[in-house]
Amino acid sequence: MPARTITMPKSLNESLADQQPPNTETDRSSLNGIKEAYSPSEREPLAKSGPKEKPGITYAAQDQLPKLPIPELEDTCRKFQAVLAPLQNQREQDDTAAAVRDFLKTDGPELQARLKRYATGKTSYIEQFWYDSYLNFDNSVVLNLNPFFLLEDDPTPARNNQVTRAASLVISALSFVRAVRKEELPPDTLRGTPLCMYQYSRLFSTARIPTESGCQIAQDSGSRHIVVLCKGQFYWFDVMDDNSDIIMTEKDMALNLQVIVDDAEATPIQEAAKGALGVLSTENRKIWAGLRDVLTRDGESNNAECLGIVDSALFILSLDYTEPKNGAELCGNMLCGTSEVVKGVQIGTCTNRWYDKMQIIVCKNGSAGINFEHTGVDGHTVLRMASDVYTDTILRFAKSINGQAPSLWTSTSPDPSKRDPNSFGDVSTTPHKLEWDMQPELSTALRFAETRLADLIQQNEFEILEFAGYGKNFITSMGFSPDAFVQMAFQAAYYGLYGRVENTYEPAMTKVFLHGRTEAIRVATLESVDFVKTFWADNSSQQKVDALKKASQKHTALTKECAKAMGQDRHLYALYCVWQRAVDEEGAEAASSNGCSSPVDGPSSEPGMSPPQGPSESPSPPRSSSGNNAGKSRSPSSKVPLQQIPSLFSDPGYDRINNTILSTSNCGNPALRHFGFGPSSADGFGIGYIIKDDSISI
Repeated sequence: MPARTITMPKSLNESLADQQPPNTETDRSSLNGIKEAYSPSEREPLAKSGPKEKPGITYAAQDQLPKLPIPELEDTCRKFQAVLAPLQNQREQDDTAAAVRDFLKTDGPELQARLKRYATGKTSYIEQFWYDSYLNFDNSVVLNLNPFFLLEDDPTPARNNQVTRAASLVISALSFVRAVRKEELPPDTLRGTPLCMYQYSRLFSTARIPTESGCQIAQDSGSRHIVVLCKGQFYWFDVMDDNSDIIMTEKDMALNLQVIVDDAEATPIQEAAKGALGVLSTENRKIWAGLRDVLTRDGESNNAECLGIVDSALFILSLDYTEPKNGAELCGNMLCGTSEVVKGVQIGTCTNRWYDKMQIIVCKNGSAGINFEHTGVDGHTVLRMASDVYTDTILRFAKSINGQAPSLWTSTSPDPSKRDPNSFGDVSTTPHKLEWDMQPELSTALRFAETRLADLIQQNEFEILEFAGYGKNFITSMGFSPDAFVQMAFQAAYYGLYGRVENTYEPAMTKVFLHGRTEAIRVATLESVDFVKTFWADNSSQQKVDALKKASQKHTALTKECAKAMGQDRHLYALYCVWQRAVDEEGAEAASSNGCSSPVDGPSSEPGMSPPQGPSESPSPPRSSSGNNAGKSRSPSSKVPLQQIPSLFSDPGYDRINNTILSTSNCGNPALRHFGFGPSSADGFGIGYIIKDDSISI
């Protein structure tokens, strides 16, 4: 996944005061020329643009991390059949077994060899394929891709008003940015083993940019400003100098944010909603790409510059004017915003967002959370940021009371109030309002986007559970893994409701490897099926506990295997991508030999794969138009046209394993109240859970 460099434009005030006609071509190429910025030769993994120098501690262990291993083909095929066994009847198992045998005799070994050749010299065999699966996703990212974290309230009640809380969180977030940029952030470890820190270099000042040929990730490594959204209106101001030091005190930050809130409230919300362009980031990606072209078409407008300012910001701060009434509404607000139509105008908080970047969201009552673009970062990385930010807000408040209170950071920015203002450099700490030129075409598109988003929100229900009966301490005292115990509870609950077992996904972190992301734990096993049937039948308590113990032990064993990157999902997906790439290459050769400009009688050159739906969910490949080839054996010596989809990928079992009904993830610590994401399928559930010492939040 290439990272386009964004150049920070001059301030909007300067532009408006400039009497010279703008250089349209220069503006558009520097700020919005995505297509020109990405030639095919530049489509390399993120590894190619990673941190080059590592003088600090953050990336000190990167060179010692092992590369993600490519599992043995036979092992992956065996595990594939094993995860399908609890989901299939005997006939379906036989069909899958035949498809696997055919795959191992024909296409499989060749694809495995191609994958190994492809991986030579690359940081990770799956990395580029994985980024592409996210970036080629055409549907709205809202509910489908972006997860959320809901922070605990500030422990000091007086600090839980919107402006005070927001100012505190922003200053702490900037301290985290500074630690990452100066490479002073201590590296993550797992039981003493260092973890890959690469994702932290993609956490801030990045944006998901839609184009006609898929999205790209843009990044401005020198970004020093933030963008604030309030009632759908956009503001920006500088917060750091060129040395990545913070140039505002928390008090100054609060003053700026209060000025923004006051200015936004001066415009009636129904009037402001007519120009709430953030809702366009919720659109289908190809539609959004076309609308960005509309925004930048007129060289006389400010829209190209406004887009550049938003894209290149460190992050977005969304100040909502509402106070959700309960936990479920609060979680829904952090995930997708609220939908409220008054007099035909959408005035819900769903329009007060920009989903192509990481957003810190603060409600009127100070409740705060994070919604993040998921392509380059996983929950574990954002969790570290969220927990450090939350911790720092408390420590800084403590330091204001007692100067001897500890600091979370190796070093801190010089006190801005004691610095010579000239030392800040060419910065603007005064809030600037972005004034978009609302052409009729944009106004119409905004209305359509609001309608589609409202429909999407209404298609989902949001519920939470604060289970206070027991938590990690009790579960471990009973000899169970807390995560396995909770996962089996989900299995039992679903079976009790619907009378069947369905495909369940849980991510296992693989950051012990260089540029590792996740592997898919497929929770439904023969042991878990036995447990849920035993649990709901008329059996003794001891029988139920024994079945639970076996199922939990199996889940723990699977989790350990997946954490070692020895699962089946990522390997199979990489093999599928290698097959698709070979098809595209053969199609291009055939087209060239026939004097055509596109493949003949073959699949499209666009991968067209369904992307992940929950946090790091596993993508499904497109179905073959030739039908099911399972069990149709071919001679391994005969040369098979690659356009014929390999038997394993055409087997219904592969679709089954990639259609997740229960998409789950265990992610959290005491800094979080809840976290979550949308379901992976129309009839599914998205379940984020946090196992605390004496409670469980779902």
